[in-house]
Formats: sequence, structure tokens, C-alpha cells
Amino acid sequence: MQIVDVRILSCTQRLRDPSWKFARATVPQLEGHVLALTDELGHRGLGYVHAIPAISTHGAGAQAALQMLTPRLVGRRVDDLAGIVEEIDASLAFQPSVKAGIDMALHDLLSRRLSVPVHVLLGGRLHEGIAQSRILPIKTPSEMAAKAAELVEEGYGQLKLKLSGDTTLDVERIAAVRAAAGPEVKLTLDPNQSYDAKQMMRAFARMERHDIALIEQPVPAADWAGLALLTRSLPVAIEADESAQTVHDVFRLVSERVVDVINLKVTKLGGLRRFLQAVRICEAGGVGCRVGAAFGPALMQAMSLQAASVIKALPFACELSEHQHLLDDPFTPLAVERGRIALPTGPGCGVTLADESALHSSKEAT
Repeated sequence: MQIVDVRILSCTQRLRDPSWKFARATVPQLEGHVLALTDELGHRGLGYVHAIPAISTHGAGAQAALQMLTPRLVGRRVDDLAGIVEEIDASLAFQPSVKAGIDMALHDLLSRRLSVPVHVLLGGRLHEGIAQSRILPIKTPSEMAAKAAELVEEGYGQLKLKLSGDTTLDVERIAAVRAAAGPEVKLTLDPNQSYDAKQMMRAFARMERHDIALIEQPVPAADWAGLALLTRSLPVAIEADESAQTVHDVFRLVSERVVDVINLKVTKLGGLRRFLQAVRICEAGGVGCRVGAAFGPALMQAMSLQAASVIKALPFACELSEHQHLLDDPFTPLAVERGRIALPTGPGCGVTLADESALHSSKEAT
């Protein structure tokens, strides 16, 4: 019951829209890595290492971390998942996206060996499908409105607008999107830390007429006092994203009731085990959970979907359908139907490699 082969594969994906932009960066393409683990019976588990410099890590840095850590996996028992994850976590500071990729691959391998979906290892699903929200990148108001109308036509009932911190222009963006999307669609905002608390309060006075459901990380990540002020002052859900980088951050945000909702990501927190710890803290403290966007292929979204399915309450749609605007996805499809993804019922995460030739081996360890 041992891991006998470890492969690190480069995974480069183009965006359908190479001008895709949020407040801190333009993302023309993704330079991630796929970790493939194989046991002695030929079962293979896959994990994805998220590598966007402005968000997680640089591709070369991720590769270096993988090359350091993966030799520890060869010869280990497949069912020693928890022990391996704890050892890996103690072996290298930071690099949560790399640790998450290893954690995903271990869960995928063990669940395939047991012929069960990944969610069974996490305690079992509470949802058979998850409603999805789509993101509108920063563009002109008319361009964002046109994209909103297209996504609503596809069946999405929630949209998230990226904002720039220019209040007048951001209000125009929101007004245009609301007019295009109609009154029934939920709108959430993501300024990506581009406002301070008082600016956000003034801006929201002009935005709230457009029926905003949630504001994600309006202020800089370190400004917890600003987050708390907005949570107490504004009649809208305030969500932490960049402020919630670790399980310890989540504990503080919940115990001090800094926000109403926390955006949880498998890649950000360092894997499925840490993700579950964060979920239980939120549930115990009465703070909402939402599984947010992390750009990557169907593999990464499928893993996040498995994790989202075990959360008791999901008051807002999740963001696991952003693979729809990526090209060069080497994995089997994870279909979105009318704004919803059904939880796969087969073993593992629900997707596997469809085009291995699209990946390039950067190191092998056996």
C-alpha cells in the first residue's frame, strides 16, 4: 500500500480573455503544476499547485518547493495521509499552495484506492450540487454589463464584480451590471483591497441602491479594524479573503467577529485538512463560509467542489466554475449546467487526466 512513483508536471493554461484584470494584476495565463502520485497497484492520485505571483507563488518557486518535498512521499503508505501532511507542513514554512497540491494528490490517491469519492474521506457530502457565481473582471461599465448579460443567459444566479477603487467608475460599473443582469440576480463586490474603510462607507452609500448582497475584502488584508468597522456599520455582508490566509487567521476572524463571511480556499489554506479545520471553526462561531475562486483547471475545481459539499450551510454561491474561461485544460470536463455543478459520484475527485501530452514533466522521483 505504498506510493511508488511521484511526478511533477508543468501545466500552462491560457485565458480566453488575456486582458483579464483585477485590482492588483492582469492575469494573461496560468503557470501551475500537477502532482501525480502512483501506488504499487497502479492507482494514481492528482493534485494541482496554484501559482499566480500576485496571489500565491511564482511557478519556479512552486517547482522548487515540490522538488524539495516530494522525495519524502516515495515509499510512504497511502493511508498515512494525515501523518504525511503534518510532516510536510512542518518541513517548509509558507508555500500553502504547494502543500495543498500534495494534500489533494494524497486524498485523490487514497479515495481511488478505496473506490470512494474524496468527500467520503472528509466526512460525507451534505450537498449533491453547488450553485456557482461567476466573476466579472475590471473593464468598462458597458463591457462588464455585456458579460453579465451573457452569464445570466447561461443560468448563473450570482455574479461578482471586480472593482478598482475609483468610486465613481465603480458605481457606474455596478449600475450597468445591475441593469443588464436584472433584479433577481445576486450581485457581490470584490474591490480586492482597493478601498479604505471610510472610503468604502462613502462609496456604499452610492452603491446600495443596486441591491448588493456581499462585499469581499474591501480593505487591505492587514486592516482588520477596518473590516470590523465595516461589518458593524454597513447593512451588507462583509467577507474576508486575503485577511484569511491561515487557519489561525480564520480563528481570530471568527472569535473576534471581524466579518460576517469568510472566503475559504483549499489552495490558500494549504489543503483539504486545513480547509476542514477552518470550516469547523466558522460553523462553531456562526460565521458564514463561501468557497471562493482560485484560477486553475478542472482538477482544482473538482477538489474544491468535494470540499464544499461537506459544508453544512452555503448562504452564497461558490466560485468553482472559473475554469470555464481557461483554455488548454488537460483534465476531463467538470460541467456547469445552468449555474450549478453536480457533485461527481465516482472515485476520487471526479476528474482525471484526459490529455497527458499537454503536461510536461519537470522532475520525476521513484
